[in-house]
Amino acid sequence: MVVTVSDEETSSLCFFASESTTSQTFWTERPPGSYSLKIQNLAQLIGEKYHTRGFLVNGYNWRLIIYPKGNEKDNGSGYISMYVEIDSTSEVFAYLTFFVYNKKVNKYLCIHDTQVKRFNALKKVWGSSQMLPLELFNDPKNGYIFEEDQCEFGVDVTIDSTVTNWEIVSFNENFCYPKFFFSVKNFTMLNEHLYFMSNTFSVGGKTWVLRFIRKCFSTLDDKWISIFLHLADNERLLPDERIYTRGHFRVLDPYGSNHITEKFNCWHDQSNSGCGHDKVVSMDKLQEVYLDEEDTLSVAIEFEVISATNYSPINYSAII
Repeated sequence: MVVTVSDEETSSLCFFASESTTSQTFWTERPPGSYSLKIQNLAQLIGEKYHTRGFLVNGYNWRLIIYPKGNEKDNGSGYISMYVEIDSTSEVFAYLTFFVYNKKVNKYLCIHDTQVKRFNALKKVWGSSQMLPLELFNDPKNGYIFEEDQCEFGVDVTIDSTVTNWEIVSFNENFCYPKFFFSVKNFTMLNEHLYFMSNTFSVGGKTWVLRFIRKCFSTLDDKWISIFLHLADNERLLPDERIYTRGHFRVLDPYGSNHITEKFNCWHDQSNSGCGHDKVVSMDKLQEVYLDEEDTLSVAIEFEVISATNYSPINYSAII
């Protein structure tokens, strides 16, 4: 028979010493969702603790551990002590809620730990050493011991959602070969409507290519040349993948040190539209200063920073 109990009486049934800012205490009619342990003839249980059989939560095997006389080694003397143990060396983060049934109010007294617990090979057991005072628990008038020495315990193990989608980006400044030099022979003889590609070169773990255009790329003005940096055709970026580059181009003065320097600073994506400058040098200036006697244009590029990003596995087929 279940009797009606006042709020004041209910409060007196859940006094315990382990309450803190990291745990919550409450009553619930809902039974434990992960595992329940009912013990008959509790007084006949010999030994300091009882291990349940394993139970499965989120693919991991767990055990509920009860110290009916308290775990003295964990400052639990004089209390019911309750723990869960994971049977795995994997790292798992979980929230724990321990249950003790009270027949008098027909509800479960619960302790919910508000701080996530980190289970791993070095720490496989977490719990509450001071779940409920034995003085309160062992008195049948309080309702925790009922129907000829029966009692019930339980636990909810809630796996915390770990980060499954992530990326780590680094901006690298040190390269074995940050510079690339390239020459275009007979530059003025190139078809002004075509572009010219350099040889491919590798810097920062990626393969690159320079593109030269006789006409200004944005205005089709044949008085200027354009230079752009692109990823080589064999470099295929995934959707939303980007690579950052920073550095400078130089149009080299074949007879001195009056080089033209243009900085670049951009992100490369799947479109591979490249980065560079439309008006690097005018054709008049180029022919006057920057072509040697063999009509050769010499260009250098130097990288200062290239990003590298590691991503978590993503099913791009579900996105496209």
